[in-house]
Amino acid sequence: MTHRSNITPPSMDIVVPCYNEKEAFPHCLEVLGSVLCNLMSAKKVSPQSKIIFVDDGSKDNTWLQIKEACSKNGFVSGVKLSRNRGHQNALIAGLSESKSDVVISIDADLQDDVHCIESMLEEYNKGSDIVYGVRNDRSTDSVFKRTTAKMFYSLMENMGVNQVSNHADYRLMSRNAVDCLLNFKEQNMYIRGIVPLLGFTSSKVYYSRDERVAGESKYPIKKMISLAVEGITSLTITPLRMISALGFITCIISIITAIYAIIEKINGSTVEGWTSVMISIIFFGGVQLLCLGVIGEYVGKIYIETKGRPRFFVEEKQGGNDEVK
Repeated sequence: MTHRSNITPPSMDIVVPCYNEKEAFPHCLEVLGSVLCNLMSAKKVSPQSKIIFVDDGSKDNTWLQIKEACSKNGFVSGVKLSRNRGHQNALIAGLSESKSDVVISIDADLQDDVHCIESMLEEYNKGSDIVYGVRNDRSTDSVFKRTTAKMFYSLMENMGVNQVSNHADYRLMSRNAVDCLLNFKEQNMYIRGIVPLLGFTSSKVYYSRDERVAGESKYPIKKMISLAVEGITSLTITPLRMISALGFITCIISIITAIYAIIEKINGSTVEGWTSVMISIIFFGGVQLLCLGVIGEYVGKIYIETKGRPRFFVEEKQGGNDEVK
């Protein structure tokens, strides 16, 4: 690991995807603005550093608040997407807008510990191109949330998705790492799984997550399941291999069952009835539909990817590259 020079502080952008965050935005702006100004005062980042808020097609007045913040603060920039494209695409839009040496992504609810930003910069200066923010305490979560989160990471690991456990999208990336990430052009981006594939030197900082200050969580159980499906089908073909294994096992069972039925028929001990037949039909019908659903998910992704459509459209931008005096 090569240490970076501390003579010239790096420029840093903090990318914050926002969706219906009118309650949380004022607190988010105040806290991140304070962190950024303190880092600049300590000469740990350059005066060109800024916060980039990405409005992901919010239905409330989030964008109006972003515009107002841009007009009052030279270190704030805003990007408005033409419609809601999802958290991952909003994050990519913010990363695409950034031109700084270092980019940190964080959610607008600020449940992630912002004080880790300084620790991330220290790891960057030590030579890390990627620094993951990892939760080491889930005591603020409900039992249901902790259980489902554990199941989520376990499922992703078992399906062959290479990601950091208890890490969401709170991370630092160097300019080189961001440029390489933006070379991935697929529609179905699961950034948590793609970043480890970049292969750059990485490290971790640990923190305890706080409760949400305002607003509602944008990741209820339905979206968590959707995110898991997205990540699995975007990064691994393990489900298809499981289907093949299931088909092979089913064939073996069928052969054994057929041999048993023939032997019983010869011995004359078979009993007429439809229950076993109906159970077999329903079972194998369900297995076939499940397999077709998984295959269909992959085929659908191929269909979407072949279109080559843009991931998002930027409707409006606010803010410039003013230095903070």
